[in-house]
Amino acid sequence: MSAPSRREILTSGSALTALGLTGYAGASARSADPLPRPIPIAPDKAPIPEGTPVRLGVIGPGGMGRGHLNSMMTQIKNKAHDFQVVAVCDVNTINLEKGRKIAADGQPGVEVATYTSYEELLARPDIDGVLIATPEHWHAQISVDAIGAGKDVYCEKPMTLTIEDALWIMRTLDANPHMRMQVGTQYMMLEKYRAAKKLIAEGAIGHPTLSQTSYCRNSINGEWLYPIDPNVKPGETLDWEKWCGPKGVVEFDTEIYHRWRRYRNWSTGIIGDLLVHMMTPMMYALDRGWPTRVSASGGHYCDKKMENHDQLFITVEFEREHTMAVAGSTCNENGLETMIRGHQANLFLGGNNCVLRPERVFAEDIDEQTINCPQVDSQPALRLNWIECIRSREMNISPVHLAAKVMVIVDLATRSMWGNSAWKFDPTTLKASQA
Repeated sequence: MSAPSRREILTSGSALTALGLTGYAGASARSADPLPRPIPIAPDKAPIPEGTPVRLGVIGPGGMGRGHLNSMMTQIKNKAHDFQVVAVCDVNTINLEKGRKIAADGQPGVEVATYTSYEELLARPDIDGVLIATPEHWHAQISVDAIGAGKDVYCEKPMTLTIEDALWIMRTLDANPHMRMQVGTQYMMLEKYRAAKKLIAEGAIGHPTLSQTSYCRNSINGEWLYPIDPNVKPGETLDWEKWCGPKGVVEFDTEIYHRWRRYRNWSTGIIGDLLVHMMTPMMYALDRGWPTRVSASGGHYCDKKMENHDQLFITVEFEREHTMAVAGSTCNENGLETMIRGHQANLFLGGNNCVLRPERVFAEDIDEQTINCPQVDSQPALRLNWIECIRSREMNISPVHLAAKVMVIVDLATRSMWGNSAWKFDPTTLKASQA
C-alpha cells in the first residue's frame, strides 16, 4: 500500500489527536466555542525561487489598507523585496477604486484586479498571500478561508474580536503548520523585546513578578472620528449586508460604517486597537504562558458620545506566576513607564533600548547594563518579514499562538468592563468563566 498523503493524515482522528486538535469536525474539548467550527486543510506550499515575485492581494483597502498599500509601493520602489500587489478587494467600490489606483500607479505594467467578493480573490491560484485590513469582525472568517485556500496571511490587529474566533484561527494554523500568518502587532519588530526575553530566560532579573505598559493618546474632539464620505450609499457603492457579515445585518448607520471602532458591537476600542501593540511584545518577552485571570475598569470621562470607553485599566494574572498592569486612554497622553519588575532586577523598556537595573538588595551581585538596539520602522519591517517568510517558508515573527493569548486579555477585559466582574481562563480546557 502507498503511504497516506499529508492531507489524509491530517484529516484522520489519530493525527488530529496527536496535534491536539480535538475540536476538528466534531468535538470541541480544546475550544471555548459553544459549537465546533470546520478546520480547512491547505494545499502544500513550496518556497518561491528568487527571480519570481511574491504575488499578493489586499482585502480591505480602506484607511489602514491604503496605508499599507502606499507603504508597499514605497518598498517596491526601493526594491526592499521582489513582490507585487496584483489584486484588491472591498465591499465599498469607492475604497476599491482608491486601492486599485494606488497599486496600479505604484507598479507600472502590473495588472491589478478588483473584487467585491474576497472568495473570488482567494480562488486565484496565482496569489501567494493576502493582507487583511477589514474591520475586525471579519478577521477570523477571512483568515481561515485564506489559509484553506493556500494563501499566507497578514492580518491587522487585533487578530479577532473574541476568544472563540482566536482559537479557531489557532487550531487552523495547528492543522496547517506549513502555512504562515502574521498578526499586525508591529512592535514585535523592536529588538529591545528580544533582548528582554533573552535576559529573562537567562535568569538575569530573577523571577519576573510584575510588568506594566500602556498606550495613551489624546485629542480635542474624540478618537476614531474618521471623515464621513457622503458618497458611500448602501446598494449603490456599498454592500452593507456583506460588510455586516458574521455579526448579522443591522440597519445602515454611516457613523458605524465610517467610525466602527467607537462602537461596542464592532470593536473592543482601546484594548484591541491600541493596547495589543504594547501587550504582545511584552508577553513575548515574559513568556509566562496563558492569562488566567483578567479584571478591568473603565469609563466615559471625556468622549461622552463614544460607546466604547475612553479610559481604562487592566490587571492580568498569568499561569506562570506573573501579573501585568495595563493602562489605556484616548483622553490623556501620559502613560505608564514600560517596564518589567523582577525579584532581583528590573528591565526598563520605555525607550529604544533595554536597560537592566538591579534591585537595591542585589546591587553588589548584579551590574546595571544597557543593551543598545537599532532603530526600526516597525510596521513596514513586520510586513516585509511576512513577505520574506512567504518566499522562504521560515516562521514569521508575530505568530498566531501569541496573538491568541493576547486575545484572551482583549476579550476578557472587555467582558470585565461591561459586566463589572473579573473573568478567568482555563489553559487546559481553553474555556473562559466569570470569576
